[in-house]
Amino acid sequence: MLRLYDSTNRTARELRPGPLRIHVHGAEPRVHVTADIIRRVAIRRGHQVLIGHSGPVPDWDPAELNVQPMEWPPGDADLHVGDGADGVPIGFVAVAPAPPSWADADPPAVRLAMLSTHYRTPIEPGHALDAPAERLRRWRELVADWASSPGRPMSADYVAEAGAAFDDDLDIPVVLALLDRLADDPEISPGSKFETFVHLDLILALDLVSAIGRS
Repeated sequence: MLRLYDSTNRTARELRPGPLRIHVHGAEPRVHVTADIIRRVAIRRGHQVLIGHSGPVPDWDPAELNVQPMEWPPGDADLHVGDGADGVPIGFVAVAPAPPSWADADPPAVRLAMLSTHYRTPIEPGHALDAPAERLRRWRELVADWASSPGRPMSADYVAEAGAAFDDDLDIPVVLALLDRLADDPEISPGSKFETFVHLDLILALDLVSAIGRS
């Protein structure tokens, strides 16, 4: 079950079963990316999710960061996601800021860089995108290479480990480290690596299949 840190009472709480209404506050890109991940994980956990946004209209294109549309007119919400600038209602997930200097950078690398640091940890100005961009390039090339291998079921052990990290207050850095470990695991077949990467990318939304067929 998905657990998130509630800034109101400073403790992790489990999301109750059933419909989940998410109110996203403000236009900060990292807030929107975090809310998008919460929605994707919650849907995988069987929640029916309504998500909407209030505050300034983003001056960036959410689709470029693979943030799905937020079409629910926010009302009474079960969960609030924002940077805390406008107060802290009950059930508030506070997201630390990301450097504004990333505004004109490659969007997939920006999304990966945001996910590489836990959402409650600030990302310092001057944080370079070179490492996330290289990590993304490597994963995409590997996925494209594995795509031509015989099909195999995804690795249940790696998927379970990733699921536990997602549920533990969106510990996505652990999931990303797991992908690095999976990529280098000689005991897992290329076909299984392919299926596992694709499965986890349905939540991460890093377009890891984008290099397939390019060469």
